[in-house]
Amino acid sequence: MENNKRRALGRGLEELFYNEPIAYDKMEEKILTETPKEEITNVKISELRSNPYQPRQVFKQEALQELSDSIKEHGVFQPIIIKKSIKGYEIIAGERRVKASQMAGLDEIPAIIRDFTDEEMMEIALLENLQRENLNPIEESRAYKKLIETLNITQEELAKRLGKSRSYITNMIGLQTLPAPIQDMISDNKMSMGHARVLSKLENENQQKELADKIIEDGMSVRELENLTKSSDEYERTHKIRKHVNTQTNEYQYLEDELCDKLGTKVKIKSNKIEISFVNGNDLNRLLEIMNLDTRG
Repeated sequence: MENNKRRALGRGLEELFYNEPIAYDKMEEKILTETPKEEITNVKISELRSNPYQPRQVFKQEALQELSDSIKEHGVFQPIIIKKSIKGYEIIAGERRVKASQMAGLDEIPAIIRDFTDEEMMEIALLENLQRENLNPIEESRAYKKLIETLNITQEELAKRLGKSRSYITNMIGLQTLPAPIQDMISDNKMSMGHARVLSKLENENQQKELADKIIEDGMSVRELENLTKSSDEYERTHKIRKHVNTQTNEYQYLEDELCDKLGTKVKIKSNKIEISFVNGNDLNRLLEIMNLDTRG
C-alpha cells in the first residue's frame, strides 16, 4: 500500500524533471489520473497547514475573490494534494484553492493524500507557482535559486527543463544579489525588471540604493539608467556617490556581458582579474568544460 501511495511520482520529481521541458500541469495530471476516485477524500480545511516550502508570500486578493466566486457557484473541480503530518495535513499543491474555499465559506475540500519527501514538497510548490500562479520577480528568483541548489543542476539545465532561455534564468537569479530594500521595491512593482537587471550588475551597494531611489522619485527610464551607469565620470559628477570609481569597470561591461552569455553565469572583471560565479560542483564542471579544461585533475 505504501508503494501505491508513491506511484504517482515514481522515482520522484527528478525523473519528471529530465523529461524536457517539465510542465507542472502534466505532473499534477499524472497524479490525478493515477489516483482512483475512492482515494479522493474530503478533508476539513481547519486541519490543513501551508506547505513550509511555499515560495509565494503574497496572494492577490482580487484573483482569490474571483476563484472564490467560482467555487461558490460550481464547487472545487480539482482536488488539492496533501501530505499527512503530525497535526493534520500539509498542503503540497493547491493553496490558492484552499484560501478561496475558505473565503467561499466551505468547511471541507476534496484532496488526494500522498507521501512526499521534503525535497519533493519544495519542488512541487515551486513548480506550481512558477508555471501557474505568476510569482512576483523576487519570489521567482528565489524559486529558481532553490531548484538549482536542491536538484544540484546548472542554470542552463534549469532553463532547458522549464522551457526558458538561460539568460532569463541568469538575470532572474541575479536579483538575489540586490539589497533587501531594492528587492522590496521590485516585489511591490515600483520598478521594472529592466531597471532591476541594470542595478544587479552594479557592485556598489550605495550606488544601487541611490539609483533605485532616483528611479522611484524621478521616474527614470531603463535607457536613462543604462546611460547613467555607463558613464562613471558623469555619474560621479552629478550624483557624488562614487568617489572611488574603478574606471575600468564600465570599460569592460561589454566583455562581462559577452562572457555571461557564453558561460551562463555571472562574470565580473575588476582589478586586473576575472571573477566567475558558480552554484555547485556540477556548475563548476560545466564551466571548465566550456573552457576546454580537464576536469579529471
